[in-house]
Amino acid sequence: MMKYKLFGKSGLRVSEICLGTMTFGQEWGTGADKEESKKMFDSYANQGGNFIDTANRYTEGTSEKYIGEFIAYDRDRFVVATKYTLYDRRDDINASGNHRKNMMRSVESSLKRLNTEYIDLLWVHMWDETTPVEEVMKGLEDLVSSGKVHYIGISDTPAWVVSKANTLAELRGWSAFVGLQIEYSLIQRTAERELIPMAHHFGMTITPWSPLGAGMLTGKYNDSIPSSGVRLTEKSLKINERNRAIAKEVSAVAQELGVSPAQVALNWLRQQHSQVIPIIGGRKASQIEDCLGCLNFTIPQEQMKRLTEISAIELGFPHDFLNLPTVRVNVFGDNEEKLIYHRNT
Repeated sequence: MMKYKLFGKSGLRVSEICLGTMTFGQEWGTGADKEESKKMFDSYANQGGNFIDTANRYTEGTSEKYIGEFIAYDRDRFVVATKYTLYDRRDDINASGNHRKNMMRSVESSLKRLNTEYIDLLWVHMWDETTPVEEVMKGLEDLVSSGKVHYIGISDTPAWVVSKANTLAELRGWSAFVGLQIEYSLIQRTAERELIPMAHHFGMTITPWSPLGAGMLTGKYNDSIPSSGVRLTEKSLKINERNRAIAKEVSAVAQELGVSPAQVALNWLRQQHSQVIPIIGGRKASQIEDCLGCLNFTIPQEQMKRLTEISAIELGFPHDFLNLPTVRVNVFGDNEEKLIYHRNT
């Protein structure tokens, strides 16, 4: 079932769905134990999946440890992506951030937990707004040159920073970011303003996290709201009338096509661009299996239009301004006809 794509401007071949492993481990109180984590991994791998996403911070390092064990039988088959930036030592002021010291320390720790000699794809987890771009890119280039990292990507960072970084890399002959990881779904489309056009310009693969809107797009919150007094979470914060209307339309399309709402939400993303590879996750194997069902069909154009329209956002300035209709106006001055284009506002 699984097909493969080149990752960004590289020759790396990855599966068209990525397995997210933030729920591998129970340290955060919401994840899966080792046995269920292995079942999720096997469900994905048995259908040809080879692209695994984790981070040094996930479940206090347990996610990386589990993955290291799960892939040990054939390490080279899998494309393992992990991240650095977030702390993994609370009492060490330099154990977080994008700077070189934390980068090198974090990568060495991830290599030990993953029980591997190399990381296929290293993500900058998020921008810290203090480390110079030059320091980050030179450090990443040194990791690639050493063979400890093969490719680099960046997550949760302003478009202008990524643009500066890749332009600098091109100028210096360093490794550039080939992937962009962002929150992107039918209920979170603001990345379409700057980040996604930027990624297309640089030929970067986009790996959306939370493609199901923290579960909102599965339909389980269509007719329910959190009870009063419940601590606000990512899920409950997303439960509002706009998002519920989008989720109900997703469920309606799913019923028409005879598939699950989760599969519809994933395929809306996949059909946006060939370089979009959603990250799926869950707490049990059945959820992974359901998500992988999106590989079996394509959403027809009519339903795609309905989903796109109900979830539409305002792009804002300057996009709305630049997309205004233009009219040709003749201006006469000094006995000479001049042609200008005037915004019809």
